[in-house]
Formats: sequence, structure tokens, C-alpha cells
Amino acid sequence: MTTVIAFIFMFGLLVFVHEWGHLIFAKRAGMLAREFAIGFGPKVFSFTRNETLYTIRLIPAGGYVRVAGEDPEIIELKPGHHIGIEFNENNKIDKIIVNNKDKHPHARVIEVERVDLDHELIIEGYELDDEDTKLTFQVDEKAFFIMDERETQIAPYNRQFASKSPGQRAMQLFAGPMMNFLLAIFIFIILGIVQGTQVEEARMGEIIEDSPADEAGFVTGDEVVRIDDTPISTWEEFTSIIRENPSTELQMTVLRDSQEEQIVVIPNEVESVNEVGEPIQIGQLGVYPAYEKSVIGTITNGFERTFDTTKLILTNLMMLVTGQVSIELLSGPVGIYDATDQIVQTGFWNFLLWTAMLSVNLGVINLVPLPALDGGRLLFVGIELLRGKPVPPEKEGLFHFVGFVFLMLLMLVVTWNDIQRLFL
Repeated sequence: MTTVIAFIFMFGLLVFVHEWGHLIFAKRAGMLAREFAIGFGPKVFSFTRNETLYTIRLIPAGGYVRVAGEDPEIIELKPGHHIGIEFNENNKIDKIIVNNKDKHPHARVIEVERVDLDHELIIEGYELDDEDTKLTFQVDEKAFFIMDERETQIAPYNRQFASKSPGQRAMQLFAGPMMNFLLAIFIFIILGIVQGTQVEEARMGEIIEDSPADEAGFVTGDEVVRIDDTPISTWEEFTSIIRENPSTELQMTVLRDSQEEQIVVIPNEVESVNEVGEPIQIGQLGVYPAYEKSVIGTITNGFERTFDTTKLILTNLMMLVTGQVSIELLSGPVGIYDATDQIVQTGFWNFLLWTAMLSVNLGVINLVPLPALDGGRLLFVGIELLRGKPVPPEKEGLFHFVGFVFLMLLMLVVTWNDIQRLFL
């Protein structure tokens, strides 16, 4: 149950922050954000506020912000349609009843001759009992369609995604991944405040009981300055040599209370995997790095760890694209849940670290220029800037549709791999 709660919290936080970025910048640009959704599929919970429908949906596989103009409008009026109309105090149409007009006895029923709800905001037509007098009605910019007794706000062109400048559209698309990076920075800063930031030197923090480091006589605060004949100045240099020398006797020169001491240690041999997923044996001492607390160091560490995590994810992504890493190593929701289960058992702070890393991963993946992702849509904004005109909507829509189908197939493959790893 703890893992389920942790996973729901983590998933909800990552998706909420991502989609909130899209929502905020859509509203700042004057776009009509029709829906803010966490999850896909049937609605579990919903409410409407400030023109936007907020929903939680059944399938925890992402989320979305539906902005007017990104997809074809839901309801389209054409000449010959019979509709009911109701007016506000300014004598403008504020309700357009598409069907079930008998449930609105105060509505005027007209036959539509011409309608423009994008620019002019007018409806022209005739009352059914007077087909000789054409009437012209002004439509309020926040009027609603009513179909099957459900209200949908109209979207004049100036409220649609396509009406905004390339810069505004690009910012609205980039805002989701940007918020994921900012969340990761914030979490890393919180971890730095609580735990401190790792020192650059190869200085010992916690020593695991009965580990090779403990048995060799290491104590907290020891700083390794040399291994055999190799000078050591950073923790990365230290751990690199340890990993490369399992079950090998190493002589280390250690600074303890400003005095040099010699310690001989033999790293344990443990199983791991290399960058391409192949099993390998590595060395392990059983020691954690030392940490220190400082305001500037904590803030700097938040940005540095986010940058390092981004670089690692991009490196692995390139290895996947070039075939150096098998697709079988990818994980979907099932694999992430399993990893979350293992990490939750190691403590709350490790769970927060895991959340920060997944937030960076979500930001990076969404910026990849693939169809249906934010990066793919940003690609079309870039093409528009180069061409001086937008790509035809039907071509862009086809590109994203095909890409979405491909991503869903990839999700099925990845989920199947996750299940096999769990049960086979």
C-alpha cells in the first residue's frame, strides 16, 4: 500500500507540474484551455473553473492540456441547421442550443444561413415562421454550444492556438518540460538542505558495517589521496578505480587528521550491467561519500545535478537510437512501479531523489522531436519560422496521429518487457 500511495503521488506530481506549465502559459497567451487532464480514458473526477474543465482520468499513462484550435472544433454549424439561441443582458447570443431544443422553451429557434464564430462572431438566419426576414445576431465571445445538454464554450480565432505568435506557441509547448526541470532542481535543492551536498574530494561519509572499507579500518572523514601510484583528487576518480578492480588488493594513501596513513583493502565483487545492458562484475567498498551543508553549494548542486542527470539521459537516449542499447532495457509504467517499490523500501529521501530523476527524464523525453510529443510540435513551429508560413494543419495532424499510434505500440512493447522481467 505504501508503494501504491508513493507511485500515485509521484505520477500525479510529475504529470501535474508538466501539464500545469502548459496550462499557465496557454492562459498567459490568451488561449482557451478547454481541459486540464491527469490520466487518460474515462473521467473519475472533474470540475470546471475559469473556462477550464479539470479532470482526473482512469488510466495513469500521462496527461494533457486541450487548447482550442489544436484539434478540430467539436461542434460545427452549417447552413440549414435549426438551432435555438438565448441571449445575455447585452442582447448577444450566449447559448447556442444544437439539439433537444424542446428542453429550452425560452430559446428562439432559427434556421442558419451563415455563421462565423471565428472572426465576426455572428449568426445570420431566419425564424421558422418568418422565412422572408433575414436576421443577424451578434454572438458573445464566451457563448456556449449546448449539445446533449452539455455546454462547450466557443473559441473565437483570437483564443485559438494557431492565432498566437510562433514565440507564444513555442513557449506554451516548452513550458511543460521546463516545469519538470524546475521541479527536479527544487527537489535536489531540498535534498541538499536536508542531507547536504556531496563534497568533491574522495572523502568518506558513512561506512557500511562489515563492508571491505569497515574491515580495512576506514573511518568517516578519511580522504583518499592516492591509490597505488595513482593520485586521487575527486570522488569520481576514486569510485572509478574501485569499480574497475573487483577482488583486487589496493593500497590507499589516506589523509586522517592531516596525517597520511596507508590502508590496504580488497573491494567486493558484485554483479552489475554496463552501458549496453550486458552483465559485468564490478568492485564495491561499502562506503558513502561525505556531505557538507552550505547555502550556495546547495543551490548550485540543484542545478548541477539536474544538468548531470539530463546529460546522462541524453547519452543513454543516443545509445538507444544508435543501437548500442537494446529496446528491451526500456521501462514503462510497470517497470517504473517495480523500481519505485524497491526504492521506497530504502527511505523517503531516496524516493525523492528518484522522483527528481524521473522528472528530468520526463522533461527530456518530451523535448525529443517525435510526433505527438512536445518536441515534435516544437519542430513544426521551427519549420514555420524557416518557411515563413505554417505547415498545413492536415499534414501536421497526420504526422502526429501516426506518431501517436507508434508511441502506443512502443508502450505496449515496453510494458510487455516489464511484465517479462517481473514474472519470467
